[in-house]
Order: sequence, then C-alpha cells, then structure tokens
Amino acid sequence: MAGIKNVQEKYMRSALEQAKKALALGEVPIGCVIVYEGKIIGRGYNRRNTDKNTLAHAEITAIKRASKKMGDWRLEGCTLYVTLEPCQMCAGAIIQARIPEVVMGCMNPKAGCGGSVLNILEMPQFNHQAAVTRGVLAQECSQILKQFFTQLRTRNRQEKEAAKEPHFFTNADLG
Repeated sequence: MAGIKNVQEKYMRSALEQAKKALALGEVPIGCVIVYEGKIIGRGYNRRNTDKNTLAHAEITAIKRASKKMGDWRLEGCTLYVTLEPCQMCAGAIIQARIPEVVMGCMNPKAGCGGSVLNILEMPQFNHQAAVTRGVLAQECSQILKQFFTQLRTRNRQEKEAAKEPHFFTNADLG
C-alpha cells in the first residue's frame, strides 16, 4: 500500500506543478496529469480566463493531449490525477474517455461531481465507471486554492475601496 501511496503522491505533485502554472496566470490553480504505463502522457491546467473559453479546464486539456499521444479517444489503462474534484463537465469527459482510475487531491463541496454534489465518476447507470481515490495530498491541493481565493478577495476589496476614493484632476491631467 505504501508503494501505491508514493506513486499517487508523485503524480499529484506533478498535477500541483500544473496548478502553479494556472496560479502564475492569475487563474484558479487547478492542475491535472494523465499517466499511462508509468509515464505522463497528458498535462493541463486551468486557463478559462486566459483563453476566454469555458472548456479550458485542466482535465479537458490533459484529456485532449493524452488522446493525441495515444492516438485514440479511449484512454483505457490511464490514471487521471487532478488537484480538485472534477466539475460535471470534466467528470463527464473522464467517463466518455473511458479513463478507469481517477485520483483527486481535495474535494469541491460546491461543484464537485466526483462524490461531493454528485458522483458522476462512479454512477452504475453509465456504461463506464472510474475507480476513485480521494484525498491524495489534500492539504497541499487545498492550500494553493485557499491562498488564491484569499489574495483574490483582498485584491477585490482594495479595488472596491479605490473606486470609492474621489479623484481630483489638475490642469496638467487635462493636457
């Protein structure tokens, strides 16, 4: 069991590296990697605001890249590692891609579809389910998100306060 845990932590750290790329862009820091036969074949991080694209989630990008690498839309035999529990779109894409195993960092009680709000990943009504492991490096995965949202709230508060301040113009400002 310790061997499996070490492997899961290794790849979750790679997913966290992807999340840091999103953070550097000012995006919600979510990262994902897809592993096949001990090799990372797909990577992704959240880029919704950067790309102005609803579909630019970490999991979708990683699935797209892994599918290209495998030469097939079916990602059987792969394991997906993601820092935050997938949303409904990403959970659906994981099932559609036939990914048999998902390893998650922290849970998303407001929008997660891997066990929090819904459990699309393990629904027996679908023709495919994924085996799910939850809580791998949960503290680290949660911490990067908490840090991001704390900074975002502070920045938003400062911008709101700055907007309230009166602005005085001089003749030099008027050109």
